[in-house]
Amino acid sequence: MTGDIVIAGCGNLLRGDDAAGPILVRKIWELGCPSGVRLVDGGTAGMDVAFQMDGAKHVVIVDACKSDSEPGTVFEIPGEDVEAPPLEGMNLHAFRWDNAIAFARWLLKDRYPEKVTVILIEAQQLDHGAPLSDAVSASVERVARDLIARFTPTEVNGSA
Repeated sequence: MTGDIVIAGCGNLLRGDDAAGPILVRKIWELGCPSGVRLVDGGTAGMDVAFQMDGAKHVVIVDACKSDSEPGTVFEIPGEDVEAPPLEGMNLHAFRWDNAIAFARWLLKDRYPEKVTVILIEAQQLDHGAPLSDAVSASVERVARDLIARFTPTEVNGSA
């Protein structure tokens, strides 16, 4: 696997704004993924996210959240602030990206990323079959462009 940077979009494409993460990954692909960045559609499989972290320097996990904030609000949080060790008796269906962070730290040891960042986008609605809301769609676009700029090598984007 290649990519010092991994951007993993998590969520369910069939549940309205919960699709923010996977749609963001597709948006970055459409706009032009920077060199050295590996895009991952993490879907709803947290265990897959843990394995995708192997050997990366920086992992960015993007998902929707519901915190009663204004729809489309973007939160950027260090991974260690939200990682949650898997609970005894947990099944793989309930294993989320927050569990994946803790599991990957344990599993990967010295191959665990130097940095894990979680970006959460406040959902407006999570109904089955609903499209992305306008507020979340605008935030997905903004975050995708920000991540492209953030991870484009400086000699390419003109910043020194």
